Amino acid sequence: MTATPTGPAQPAHPAGDAPEATAVFRRALRDMAVLVAGVTVLGVGIGYLVAGAPGVWGALIGAGIALVFSGATTLSMLWTSPTEPGRMMAVIMGMWLGKVALVIVLLAVLRGMDFYDRYVLAAVVAVAVIGSALLDYRAVSRGRIPYVSPASAGTEVPNADDSGKSM
Repeated sequence: MTATPTGPAQPAHPAGDAPEATAVFRRALRDMAVLVAGVTVLGVGIGYLVAGAPGVWGALIGAGIALVFSGATTLSMLWTSPTEPGRMMAVIMGMWLGKVALVIVLLAVLRGMDFYDRYVLAAVVAVAVIGSALLDYRAVSRGRIPYVSPASAGTEVPNADDSGKSM
């Protein structure tokens, strides 16, 4: 006689209860903020040495772009972690479209201006966004978020020895 499972595996945390995910996203957000602050300080210093006041402005604008670009996704994941996956993906996609549109508009406005150094801006954005992506990866890979919850008590789970056999 084979035991049959009573239903499909349940999500580890139903909507409204995802403490592990919230902790992971908070850590990623905190680490990203610290990284962007550090890159801003270094970028302003190096930008001033390389290009003077335009280098400082380039570093500040680049840090702002990096903060919006890196922070928006992590914030949207933090806000929607207790919701259903479909809603979470819709919010993340909407936030992504919004931040890309914002960056495009900002760069279009800044295109003809010369009060900032473009190379310092690009360097600060690149370092901060790549660093933030690596920190997000680290936070998620070290987080202990179960995919499914173990079978509840009283639920029969088939044995590997009984697979495909019936009496």
